[in-house]
Amino acid sequence: MFKGIRIERFFVLYLPWIFSWLLNFSPQNSYLIAWVGSFFIFYITMSGWVKPISNDRILSEQLMRPIFLTQIIFAGYMCCSSIFYYLDALGYENFQLLHLLVKPDLKKLILIAQCQRYYCLGHAAFVSGILLFMDYPIQKKYQLQTQNLADLLLYLSVIFIPVSIIFAVVPGLSQFSTQFNTLSFIAATLALAFAIPLRKLPNIFISGILFGINFYKSFLSGYKEPIIISLLVLAIFLYPAYKRTVTLVFVPILLLVFMILPTYNQVFRQNAWSGDLSAEDASKVAIDAALNNSTQIEDSNWSFLVYRLSEIDMFAKYIQSTPKYINFYGLQMVKQSVQSLIPRAFWPGKPNTEDLIMERVFNAGITAKGVNVSAKPALVADAYLFNGETGIFFVLFIYGAAAQLINLKSESLFGGYVLGTTLIYSGLFQIFWRGLSFEFLANSVFWSYISMLIIARLMYGLRILKRAD
Repeated sequence: MFKGIRIERFFVLYLPWIFSWLLNFSPQNSYLIAWVGSFFIFYITMSGWVKPISNDRILSEQLMRPIFLTQIIFAGYMCCSSIFYYLDALGYENFQLLHLLVKPDLKKLILIAQCQRYYCLGHAAFVSGILLFMDYPIQKKYQLQTQNLADLLLYLSVIFIPVSIIFAVVPGLSQFSTQFNTLSFIAATLALAFAIPLRKLPNIFISGILFGINFYKSFLSGYKEPIIISLLVLAIFLYPAYKRTVTLVFVPILLLVFMILPTYNQVFRQNAWSGDLSAEDASKVAIDAALNNSTQIEDSNWSFLVYRLSEIDMFAKYIQSTPKYINFYGLQMVKQSVQSLIPRAFWPGKPNTEDLIMERVFNAGITAKGVNVSAKPALVADAYLFNGETGIFFVLFIYGAAAQLINLKSESLFGGYVLGTTLIYSGLFQIFWRGLSFEFLANSVFWSYISMLIIARLMYGLRILKRAD
């Protein structure tokens, strides 16, 4: 488990945080060192310098493992997206400095630098947890009985759909419906990626329809994340077979989507969520606005980049209120996380989990009770509310370790990388990509783990898997 560990190289992960902390008297330099430090952490971890990357598969065929995709999405969002908020604080708008003679607010810059130092510390602790327990290839408990993965994945994508529908209509089990709906999408995307190189036209047709339906549903959801993840996952699955094509096609598409989505979502929500138009009609209006209104696109994009792409504005408010006015929450958050695991069917009077989390939002003065808004703290902010800087280190380390250990377990149970990581880990444990509040995170990971064990047992019973010799 701990082979290839060189403690002194783990220490290097924390150098950006240490240097940025030593320069806290110069907030701009402190911020930039902490921000650039995350790119440094990306490089030394994914290049294998801190701990060698497994050679059981070529690099392009292990991108879904935690050290790559989970780190890129989670840490990239957590640590790198704050640059636009920082530029805005310096007086920039749409990357142009508007007020040359106006000095930026020093107190705000100090607070931004402090937040970024915490992000950098969290990033280092997160990858420390991953790398410490990263040990491939794993000892497989089960092996696949079939070599025809394209058909198997297509069958699974279809089977998971009615299972998801059944859970959706059973009271108190809606979260399992979400799990199997995500598994169906991942299985269909993977089936499409397997079928294209094999030129299996029936598989391409069916899995392509399933992918298209999921993408269309994402477009009508009013949320950006499902759309981006749909394209990103397909690109990653196709990349090993079509490296050049994926780079030339999907990278521009993702950039284009990223440019128009803020305006699209803003207009879509104004029309669909208010009930003025149906989702389909609101989508048409939103697409027209996103493609034809360049001024609105610029304003929406900059506002999105500054205030919604990153959670640093909210994080700064938590730091201002805790522990100055409100004590760290400590064991209270642990207690509430344990309570969240109990199904409501066994505890009819169970407190509403979102209401418990929102109390932290209200206490910090981020929003008031009665306002129809959900502003739950992201994981790093919640870790800070747990116990400050110490809380960030321990929570993020455990978070990374949990992601890696679960990934190893899934590969062990499902015969390796393809089913274990790309389907089960990516389908059931996408929450590791995002990182939510304590209570939601504990509930999702616990019941997803139970689902993983049940699915493995069913596949073993159906002879899809057999015990390894």
